[in-house]
Amino acid sequence: MSISLRPEHLKRYASIAMLLVRHGRADWVQQMGLDAALRESGTDATPEVKAKAEELAADLEQLGPTFVKLGQLLSGRADLLPPQYLEALSRLQDDTAPFPFEEVEKIVSAELGVRISRAFSEFDPKPIAAASLGQVHAAQLRDGRAVAVKVQRPGVREQVMLDFEALESIAEFIDQHTEFGKAHAVTRHLAELKKNVIAELDYHREAANLVTLADNLAEFETIVVPRPIDGFCSSRVLTMQHIRGSKIPTLSPAVLLEVDGAVLARELFRAYLKQLLVDGFFHADPHPGNILLTDDRKLAMLDLGLVGRLTPDTQQGLLKMLLAISEGRGESASDEAVRLAESTADADPQKFHREIADVVGVHATQSVGELHVGRLLLQIQSIAGACGYRLHASFTMIGKMLLNLDRIGKVLDAGFDPNAAIRNEAIKLMKTRVGKSFTLGNILQTTLEANEFVQRLPQRLNQVLDSLATKELKIRVDAFDENHLLKGLHKIANRITAGLVLAALILGAALLTRVETPFRLWGYPGFAMLLFMAATMGGLILLIRIHRQDMQTEVEVNKTRKRRP
Repeated sequence: MSISLRPEHLKRYASIAMLLVRHGRADWVQQMGLDAALRESGTDATPEVKAKAEELAADLEQLGPTFVKLGQLLSGRADLLPPQYLEALSRLQDDTAPFPFEEVEKIVSAELGVRISRAFSEFDPKPIAAASLGQVHAAQLRDGRAVAVKVQRPGVREQVMLDFEALESIAEFIDQHTEFGKAHAVTRHLAELKKNVIAELDYHREAANLVTLADNLAEFETIVVPRPIDGFCSSRVLTMQHIRGSKIPTLSPAVLLEVDGAVLARELFRAYLKQLLVDGFFHADPHPGNILLTDDRKLAMLDLGLVGRLTPDTQQGLLKMLLAISEGRGESASDEAVRLAESTADADPQKFHREIADVVGVHATQSVGELHVGRLLLQIQSIAGACGYRLHASFTMIGKMLLNLDRIGKVLDAGFDPNAAIRNEAIKLMKTRVGKSFTLGNILQTTLEANEFVQRLPQRLNQVLDSLATKELKIRVDAFDENHLLKGLHKIANRITAGLVLAALILGAALLTRVETPFRLWGYPGFAMLLFMAATMGGLILLIRIHRQDMQTEVEVNKTRKRRP
């Protein structure tokens, strides 16, 4: 069985096939029939050496935006790839050559319904950043405000959808025909990636994300989030406040001496813990390029195309796990991991608990300079995959987010201790979570439920007391039927007794064969042969009855199961 090669996807299939061949999956290419796409495209499918991790990152960059996003997703999948590949893909840069300014003018004018010269007093034709999905230009509004205008790359939406059509057919084939696909559900992960990329292509959604995050982090004086400019945003154009600053990894030692790195690192970690454990809405891509040190020595969070959301139950479980990790309690961490995970048919809970306890114990003995909470969460995800558990997709985002925070925190403050930060903030976060639950809506709902309970309590108590007085109170217990149990025990006893009788007949017959008598059958002592025949007939009858009774019992059990609600 092979994939049906659609003409519009031929070029993409050939590129994907070449990528698989270069990285040791030529068998998949042959099974899917993608070697035909390679032949029709004229691509040489016989590489001399197996590509390395860095070459995989380069190959994905060359294939375009969809595959760059795929590489970024894989960079957090410690259950799928070895560490050297995770490290190479984590450095995958989502940047490319800018597209012409003429295209920028067309897109902005079409989306905003006005020429650039009328909407902006200044608009720099040279982009300050160019990525695979869009590029950003510095501009100035008519009222003098400095803004950054993010413009989506022309044709990128159509290209992304075509890429996903090709990838979806390949993912379905892998899931159905390979052990790897059956174990890791490639289609499910690809669907999650597709949802995230489509969300990034909608700048209306990113504008709303900027507003939400800015409101949630308003209490942090050292954290800045640019706000969108009303009336200057569309699905393909995003105009926001322009925040000038420098990327954290590029800061010189002289600049770092001028700032209080310890305070900034602590505040940044606090801000992200609040997003995760209180708000349930978090900036899921805080790589060093998206966190800037502003000119006024604050930290700015950029690029809200990718965000994550957590349910209250997941937030509570994550808080317990982080606390357990920070205190080196491996058993507690493994318990919370099991609660947050989805088990498969091959799940091995004992191995899962044991290995997580071991890795958390090693983490507890590391020095401050070696601590990486995000890396530990990715290790837990890797252990989960090996032990037959699947953690939610948000867990990957959280692990990558904390891993990037660890790196940024170490740049700002070499002695930054994420474990201490988690422990110090836990009590404050719990108070905030409890306080957040006391909203007017929750209080009114609880009050109504309590009122209903109080009103109906006397009536329910009267019903219970009346039933007790008339001896009509019945308690339904969904347990085994003692009558069926007694019948089963009788059957077992009868079968054992019959078996002993038959065994005695056979033993008696064997002893009588040594007694010489004039009564003989087929040349053997007659009484011995009669006993053998009786034992044989009794054994056959017993086997037939056992079979019939077992069949009848199975029918009755099935009927009972169908009657149960």
